[in-house]
Amino acid sequence: MDIRVYRPGELGAAERAAWTALQAKAHLHGLPELANPFLSPEFALAVGRCRRGVRIAVVREDGEPAAFFPYQRSATGVGRAVGLGVSDCQGLVHRPGFTWDAQELLRACGLAVWEFDHLVEGQQPFEAGASGTFPSPVMDVDRGYEAYLGQLRARSPKFTRTTLAKERKLGRDAGAVTYVHDELDPEALRTLMAWKSAQYRRTGRSDRFAHEWITRLVTRLFHTRSEPFAGILSVLYAGGRPVAAHFGLRTERILACWFPAYDPAFAKYSPGLVLHLRMAEAAAADGIAYLDLGRGQKEYKDSLKTRELAVAEGWVTRRHPIAVGHRARRAPVRALRNMVLSRPELFEPADRILKRMGKIRSRV
Repeated sequence: MDIRVYRPGELGAAERAAWTALQAKAHLHGLPELANPFLSPEFALAVGRCRRGVRIAVVREDGEPAAFFPYQRSATGVGRAVGLGVSDCQGLVHRPGFTWDAQELLRACGLAVWEFDHLVEGQQPFEAGASGTFPSPVMDVDRGYEAYLGQLRARSPKFTRTTLAKERKLGRDAGAVTYVHDELDPEALRTLMAWKSAQYRRTGRSDRFAHEWITRLVTRLFHTRSEPFAGILSVLYAGGRPVAAHFGLRTERILACWFPAYDPAFAKYSPGLVLHLRMAEAAAADGIAYLDLGRGQKEYKDSLKTRELAVAEGWVTRRHPIAVGHRARRAPVRALRNMVLSRPELFEPADRILKRMGKIRSRV
């Protein structure tokens, strides 16, 4: 393999165009998940403006780009997926039929180990290092919104009926319900981030927006527009007041759901669920094939999904002491977290404790 490594600012327009072209053709060759926005050059370059160590390996065959591998690298050769912790899809973007040797790729990138937690399906050279596979629910809207809603009614008639009734009640109680699929007002984005921060604290979770680089990354992606990539802020209003919002990323066929939140004052109307139905309707009209809700067990995802993709977590390693040490530190933490998340008898008490701690913090 002819592998060359670039810093984000060194990647030329021709390489970026070739990367986008590979993604655009992916669904035609049975690899639709490679078109995920988190695998786009725009996402890797945006992370590169907010974090150190971002690199892009370009693999060429006969002088033409055949694959792109974005990653983050520490000074000691520890590699991570770009945006690990906030990225919901990771891997190598490649042309159909392309094969690669993971050890050779890591060596060319100067990596002792590469860690991932949302590895896309079909990456066999990396999957050998996977320690677990997890569902990532999706909402299929490629046959139109009415077809999706029909599936939802058939599978969960009470849920569908109740959610639509709550939307009507919201309109009666708070004023006309309106929806903006692509809201351009930065103030609406700041409102969403404030809601999300409060939600993290209220539920005892780590506040992602307390990390300045994540706030900068989301803001940068909000202002990013290229063909076919865009950061999309969707807002549900009642009586002219925002009651729920979501910020995600889109390519031609996929809308990756990322940061949803709502105003707790309107919780009884389930505005987050109403928002997702409106998003599905607008996405279907816009030519989107599916909304990727992302890895993680949530009741609202189970209610809205039509099927599940699979993502993997783990490490690809070379024979190197750095790789051994990194895995020894990280493996027990990941194993414990996954055990708690996968077992209701452990997760539910832990969740209650976190929420109780969140309430205590909110009073301080």
